[in-house]
Amino acid sequence: MSDPTEWLPHRPPFLLVDEITELEPGRSARGVWRLSGDETFFAGHFPGRPTLPGVLMVESLAQVGACAVLADQRSAGKLPLFGGIDAARFRRLVEPGDTLHLEVELSRLSTRAGKGTGRATVNGSLACEVGLLFVLIDDC
Repeated sequence: MSDPTEWLPHRPPFLLVDEITELEPGRSARGVWRLSGDETFFAGHFPGRPTLPGVLMVESLAQVGACAVLADQRSAGKLPLFGGIDAARFRRLVEPGDTLHLEVELSRLSTRAGKGTGRATVNGSLACEVGLLFVLIDDC
């Protein structure tokens, strides 16, 4: 178990994963995002029925995938950016107090780009699944 900031440049308020629970560099990663309900987006999405925006679920999966990418020595000095999002499907609401379990499997990784699939679950129930495409650029 590790701190995602060991790999990611993201910091609060845009760090959307609390912990990396499994990591196989260049192949896969798993993580956890615990939603306390104090996150600012809940106040406006939606008042009276706070719900995690789907786009933030996709970003949290991308951040977990980025840990697998950046932990691979071939990605040293690089920064992964979205190249595309394929077939995103949202299967259930995610609400304050939920713990989102995030897993990403990379199917392709080169020194320039990669592809993977992500799944987010709450209590074993599928919340989101998505195909992730990314490009690697030089980090500043």
